[in-house]
Amino acid sequence: MLAIDAGNSKTDVAVVAADGRVTGTARGGGFRPPAVGVEAAVDAVADAVRRAFAEAGVTSVDHVSACLANADLPVEEEQLAAALRARAWGPEVEVRNDTFAILRAGIAEPRGVAVVCGAGINCVGMRPDGRTARFPAIGRISGDWGGGWGLAEEALWHAARAEDGRGGPTALARTLPAHFGLDSMYALIEALHLEHIGNARRHELTPVLFATAVDGDPVARGLVDRLADEVVAMATVALTRLGLLTEETPVLLGGSILAARHPQLDDRIHELLAARAPKAVPRVVTVPPVLGAALLGLDRVRAGDEIHARVRAFYERGR
Repeated sequence: MLAIDAGNSKTDVAVVAADGRVTGTARGGGFRPPAVGVEAAVDAVADAVRRAFAEAGVTSVDHVSACLANADLPVEEEQLAAALRARAWGPEVEVRNDTFAILRAGIAEPRGVAVVCGAGINCVGMRPDGRTARFPAIGRISGDWGGGWGLAEEALWHAARAEDGRGGPTALARTLPAHFGLDSMYALIEALHLEHIGNARRHELTPVLFATAVDGDPVARGLVDRLADEVVAMATVALTRLGLLTEETPVLLGGSILAARHPQLDDRIHELLAARAPKAVPRVVTVPPVLGAALLGLDRVRAGDEIHARVRAFYERGR
């Protein structure tokens, strides 16, 4: 089996033998079909697959289990599955959103809810009977708020208005431009608009936001609390849709922002979950999500428990 976890910033692949041994692995670049097109995005995955196949000594597999960023709608999953199938890596191809990889990596059976907050924010849930809960997760038009890019935009908005007087004061008006060696929000706005500072560097402002919150700035702290509310709102809705709100159920937290375990964010999420979903058991996922893609593939082919355990042990011991 070939397992693929392709996120916006990196791709991990693994070849799993029939007995559960991981025989080949490789890492590639980010998977961004909206930015570069489907074929170019799959090309980046193909390079990693080629290297993993070479390490494993195979040229194809029986089953491909792919968890892909930007596979947010069923029609997108179908399009991406067709693109992977055309590469002839294996006759059976299953594509899911990459949030499912984090969910399955963190649970012993396919039952639970996962919220991922990295560049964006998303949530999925699943039950062993195959039922799932998910959100479109394609930005503000689908009701999303949060993620690294969203937090950076909000921080810039508040800082700009603080400096020119349209909004209340916030230390963000000083800390955001200072990160880039600038002395004012006006200078930062100009640098971003004229692309003297590349658009891709905006994500650097999210850690600045959290550091400013730690120093006690009310506006920054308010944004962190709002993110916690969004995380818990998504998790609670997913639990409700799956009929798991009154059962003890794992809620997995993943992505760079949630995995960083910022104390204010972490404490607030636990506090809100305790109030809104008392049976939820929150836990941060630290194992590589490609493990989840592999386990989902093993679920599909009905592999035995010992096979699942062997693959999990490979990643949990960090090779």
